[in-house]
Amino acid sequence: MASIEGEFRRYRALAEGAFRQLSEAQLGQLTGAGDNSVATIAWHVAGNLRSRFTDFLTGDGEKPDRDRDSEFLSRQLTHAALLAFWSGGWDLLSAALADLSDLDLARTVTIRQQPLSVTEALHRSLAHASYHVGQIVFLAKQLCGPAWVSLSIPPGQSAAYNASPTHDRPPGS
Repeated sequence: MASIEGEFRRYRALAEGAFRQLSEAQLGQLTGAGDNSVATIAWHVAGNLRSRFTDFLTGDGEKPDRDRDSEFLSRQLTHAALLAFWSGGWDLLSAALADLSDLDLARTVTIRQQPLSVTEALHRSLAHASYHVGQIVFLAKQLCGPAWVSLSIPPGQSAAYNASPTHDRPPGS
């Protein structure tokens, strides 16, 4: 459980590091026809986390009141509004994870009426979040251009980093 929690924290921190580098206009900016903005992807991730981790062990992870399609609508948001919705999803995840122990990993949960072990559900959710966080970081880097500040080891600094690694553990570990 500790490693799963740590990886979720790592991906949340990466996305939030990307958000901080964007203007409010850039949060909602599209890079091409049919693309999603950083705000749209973040809204979807938060909506997914809200659905999956509300009543995680007792209810279906796809809640009947979730409107997944609306998560993909284009939206212009302030940083505060984006972070409020984003944090709501992540806070539900954190609360659900805090209530779990390693003994719970073999239990069964349901997502879209399909039974999964808690381990499978958590790995699936972690993969989903990391996939979309990668999109967020990629888009933010494109939008920032040369002003982008690396969220990991900056190009050309691997040797210095390896001499004194500082990002090998997610925040809070």
